[in-house]
Amino acid sequence: MSNKILFGLMASATLLLSACGDEITEVTEVNEVGMKVIEKGEDMPNCTKDNEGAMIYAVDSAAAYFCVNRKWTSMKGEKGDQGEPGKDGKQGKQGEQGDKGDKGDPGDAGSSCTMEALPDSSGFKVLCGGDSVGVVLNGATGEKGDKGDKGETGEQGPKGEDGKSVDGAENILIDARDKQIYRIVTIGDQTWMAENLNYETADSHCYKDSAEYCSKYGRYYTWMDAMDSAAVFSDDAKGCGINAKCTIKTPARGICPEGWHIPDSTEWKTLSKLTGRSAMSLWSKSSGIKDATDDYGFSALPAGQYEGNYIDSSFNAVGTTACFWAASYKDDISAYYFDMSFMHVGLMGMMMGHSVRCIKD
Repeated sequence: MSNKILFGLMASATLLLSACGDEITEVTEVNEVGMKVIEKGEDMPNCTKDNEGAMIYAVDSAAAYFCVNRKWTSMKGEKGDQGEPGKDGKQGKQGEQGDKGDKGDPGDAGSSCTMEALPDSSGFKVLCGGDSVGVVLNGATGEKGDKGDKGETGEQGPKGEDGKSVDGAENILIDARDKQIYRIVTIGDQTWMAENLNYETADSHCYKDSAEYCSKYGRYYTWMDAMDSAAVFSDDAKGCGINAKCTIKTPARGICPEGWHIPDSTEWKTLSKLTGRSAMSLWSKSSGIKDATDDYGFSALPAGQYEGNYIDSSFNAVGTTACFWAASYKDDISAYYFDMSFMHVGLMGMMMGHSVRCIKD
């Protein structure tokens, strides 16, 4: 469930928004805006798991930032018209580098918010967790400012880390339960998560028990865990598992986000057929798999599988293959899964730990 945030009234706040064309309008009135405003971008708190989904507007850079996967990502508007070239100014002396400031306290955790244009194009409605929390009105177009003098050449800053793209809400899925963000892709008539599920359950595991690998490979789940046989989110596969007879209601949500489900054997076979049974077309180019092309954007990674028992546990085939559970079972101990290396549906013991890819209802 998404956390709700109390939004305070903010006076004299100024935001720059891009209209549908090249026109740039200035926002001069803000009513209960769902983002924190700070004077300087350098005062932004660290982007952590606790404030995942938070939005901050920095006045000095006139830019909004979105906290995604522990990185601040700029939500830039459309590029404006290029101004006239200025005259060369005199080269100034290079100033001394200032002392590094103290690290600020982390901000409060936020929730994911979006902006929806008002029907009369007078501004935007702010939606957080599906609820309307305020309105941002368009201000009048300001006059063109005078051309500024050429400034001194500054020092080059360090290269930033690559962030996850959030351009276009149609290409991402935000899990309301833990605010995890996943890329999605449509292949034929199917819409898939383009990343492995990383929703934590009591019986799930990370490769080498490392959160870093969970971010990369997602988590390993037993078939019962993946199908939500405990009926935490739905009763589609309630009671299903080892030595248990049950009837699975399809589509079976399992532990997927709401509106998504565990693909059954037929849906995996459809994907294989659409790609001409070409594993290379589904492997991510960064997978380390030779000749991987990722033609469809499925971006599979060779997470292998987890084998645990009461005596020992191990991770197998990491770096060489990927195994995904299917919402189908054969008998009291075995269920179906999709093998990426051979592009086929096979059988595996229900206690084995496999990856989960959800498909849209």
